[in-house]
Amino acid sequence: MGSGLNEKRKGFLRLRLLDRALHNEMGKVLVLHEDRLTRFGFDALKKVFEGHGTTIEVLNQTDVKPPQQELVEDPITIISHFSGELYGIRSSKQKEVLKRAKELFAKA
Repeated sequence: MGSGLNEKRKGFLRLRLLDRALHNEMGKVLVLHEDRLTRFGFDALKKVFEGHGTTIEVLNQTDVKPPQQELVEDPITIISHFSGELYGIRSSKQKEVLKRAKELFAKA
């Protein structure tokens, strides 16, 4: 589970899915949509998996989009992802400032 843009998501790079495929420990990976596994480079990842005996089966292939629509959606997806990252960074900084302010006022 997780965003296809986030390669650091839980279970993708950390010993789970990718490592298991590279060590020939799986026969098949099931995904609902190919962009849930990875937003970009799906075909390359599929070849790597297949080279190690793992097939990737996409369960929902009914919503095939025209290339023009994908070209429009890709930049929007990237902008949305990094906007979320930016807001997450700001949020953690905000929490740190509030924490320190509470500590200062508690001492006063």
